[in-house]
Amino acid sequence: MGLTIKSTIALANGVQMPLLGLGTYKTTDPDDIRRSVLAALAVGYRSIDTASMYGNEDGIAAALGESGLPREQVFLTTKLWNDDQGYDTVLAALHHSLERLGTDYVDLYLVHWPVLQYMEATWMAMEEILERGEARAIGVCNHLRHHLEQLLDHAAIVPMVNQIEYHPWLQQPDLLQYCGRLGIAVEAWGPVMRGRLAEEPVLAQIGARYGKTAAQVALRWALQNGVAVIPKSVHEERVRENAAVFDFELSISEMTQVDTLDRGTRLGRHPDETWG
Repeated sequence: MGLTIKSTIALANGVQMPLLGLGTYKTTDPDDIRRSVLAALAVGYRSIDTASMYGNEDGIAAALGESGLPREQVFLTTKLWNDDQGYDTVLAALHHSLERLGTDYVDLYLVHWPVLQYMEATWMAMEEILERGEARAIGVCNHLRHHLEQLLDHAAIVPMVNQIEYHPWLQQPDLLQYCGRLGIAVEAWGPVMRGRLAEEPVLAQIGARYGKTAAQVALRWALQNGVAVIPKSVHEERVRENAAVFDFELSISEMTQVDTLDRGTRLGRHPDETWG
């Protein structure tokens, strides 16, 4: 497929989003953030994913500064937390995130979860943020089809990204097809199943043919499906391992084998059960 660590997906407005990024959920220790971000950038990652709720935006800023990379070479994503939804609070929340990140723009700003009662006002503010240039692209997380349909009832701009839980146990093909029809790029959180890959030995069996781990097979499967991935790790060796997925390619039959693992099983919260 010709994928490399530099491969990107073109968002609806032409912005290029890397297919591989570093996730930083629950990584709050400054030393952990520093090590993981610097290790990722050293091996070739150019996308870092954070959120105001993660409490690590300032640590990421410090690591990016230490890396010496120009700001424009790193695709930086952060997210709007639920308590900050609503027009004025969205604008204020992004400004606080920008201050912590030490930058005057993010490459991607995402609504973290659907909060139905604030959806219209929140998205109006997101569109203004895009117009101001404070984000190069805007999108959502954890939005199912009915959430997207509600948002699109009043949106002038279609979300450019939908970051969702996506892995061999939760493939959501109907949602992926719907996003594809609308030109919404899909990005996977939890792509290595929060450490439960060992429960599916077929992944290790496939990996053994290539000298790869079950996690690398799961990541490669997602990438070959056109889904961006943001695996999270604070361990330098694992950060490097998660990037070593561009020197092999799963066959059609191997892709089908992974497809059959879909259980519809969530390892995180269900969007309808979480907020509003």
